[in-house]
Amino acid sequence: MTSLIACLTTGKGGWAHVSELMASTDWEKTYLITNDFGVQNFKSTKSFEFIVINPDASLADIKEKIMAQLKGKIKDLEVAVNLASGAGKEHMALLSVVLSLGLGARIVEIENGRMIVV
Repeated sequence: MTSLIACLTTGKGGWAHVSELMASTDWEKTYLITNDFGVQNFKSTKSFEFIVINPDASLADIKEKIMAQLKGKIKDLEVAVNLASGAGKEHMALLSVVLSLGLGARIVEIENGRMIVV
């Protein structure tokens, strides 16, 4: 089973998209990259783990924060990645971490209530 890593910060409809994606599949583990506002306000009945970042930090700092919280936790050879929420800097940091960990990435989204690989 694959783990899901999703950005969960800004963007109209992003939180609903991520929430629906989380519910669409039985993920091995779900990691949500978010800020303090997300930690305080995002709720889900599915289990997940927050990776809290400061979106105003440098790209290198965001990458370091994500790496520190993911390193050693992903046992598969690939992960599912969703970038429907968040900003470019967060997306770049996440993709850099996935590649630095030697993982493959499948970009996933929700369409008509079903998870699809893009």
